[in-house]
Amino acid sequence: MDHKNNLINQIKSKEASVAVLGLGYVGLPLAVVFAESGFHVTGIDPIAEKVDSINAGHSYVLDISQERLNTLVETGRLQATTDFSALQQADAVSICVPTPLRKTGDPDLSFIIDVSETLKKYLHPGMAIVLESTTYPGTTRELILPKLCEASGLNVGEDFFLAFSPERVDPGREDWTTINTPKVIGGITDACLEVAETWYSQALEKVVPVSSAEVAEMAKLLENTFRMINIGMVNELAIMCDRLNVDVWEVIEAAATKPFGFMKFLPGPGLGGHCIPIDPLYLSWKLKSLNYSARFIELASEINTSMPRFAVSRIQDALNEQEKSLKNSTVLVLGVAYKPDIDDLRESPALDVILYLMQKGAHVQYHDPYIHSITHEDIALDSITNLDQAIQSADIVAIITNHSVYDYQKILREAKIIVDTRNALGDIGRKNPKVTRL
Repeated sequence: MDHKNNLINQIKSKEASVAVLGLGYVGLPLAVVFAESGFHVTGIDPIAEKVDSINAGHSYVLDISQERLNTLVETGRLQATTDFSALQQADAVSICVPTPLRKTGDPDLSFIIDVSETLKKYLHPGMAIVLESTTYPGTTRELILPKLCEASGLNVGEDFFLAFSPERVDPGREDWTTINTPKVIGGITDACLEVAETWYSQALEKVVPVSSAEVAEMAKLLENTFRMINIGMVNELAIMCDRLNVDVWEVIEAAATKPFGFMKFLPGPGLGGHCIPIDPLYLSWKLKSLNYSARFIELASEINTSMPRFAVSRIQDALNEQEKSLKNSTVLVLGVAYKPDIDDLRESPALDVILYLMQKGAHVQYHDPYIHSITHEDIALDSITNLDQAIQSADIVAIITNHSVYDYQKILREAKIIVDTRNALGDIGRKNPKVTRL
């Protein structure tokens, strides 16, 4: 039987049944886009609360509106379940599970392994599988493929089709979203690529085919390694400018006036999110097994992970200027999400800043309009409810995440002293004696 052409015809007619494994910040938007393009989509996730929320039409992902999700659920285009046996009816499966790092810095591939073990039970001829979870080059071919082939006896590229397509989700963006961000895809075979490209091009505006799964895996790591290293460079520049008593923000703005040969990156209190702090270390780990040291990655990671402590040192110095000790001072942290205007706390540098402040004896409060409580290691805090009162009573205000909803002019007026790690105050804070900038 010609499984490839049969599946391609099913895909083009939108008769193929799509399943998305993992319904987080990547999986749910992808499931929505597939459903909006005309596919019947089943989202599968082991967390019952997520499944119940989707089936009730309630979105827990900032980028997906209630109305958008509810329309798809009500029309039967999208449903969710915790039952992985739904894969029996799936023709096309996207894997969107987490790939975190262990505390040792090694990749935690347990989610991918668990999904592969489950998927092989339901693998059948005429099925397409695309891994979207970021990982090291070779994972799709070396880890997933053997599990599927050995268990089923099916041939890749003939009976079933396997590819890798890295997610490029940037939460909170409205200009570049799941549907219009170009989608890189690499197959295990040419037939795998043809099927996957046909499938994704039904829902996404632009698909970029590459010659192999390894190229697609490496492309994602290059994207995030590029950003990590350049952020590390400007973070070190901030430390150097502090020693030289030069305004790093003014330096960057001056350099950015060059219309070629320069790309502006900004310093901050550290790296956060599910990609940039983590993905390059997957590449570094893989290369260690090949007796190669990824020196740029290791150095940038070292600098970036030191930035929360540098931010705390700036807070401590600002208090010293007021003849106050950090110990027993009340520090109000503004913003704890890893970037502005989202509700994502993953790998946020604010967590380390708060932890270091607490370890030094400070009384820490925080406010974030998107994150109402924090439970992380030794941190158990609720966002303060009376922001104005907290600003006025705090010994120092530390702007860690520059949410756009904050009234920075009012904060500048009412706070005793401020450490601005994001240049949120801009020109109004540049020469103000109350403000210490990163």
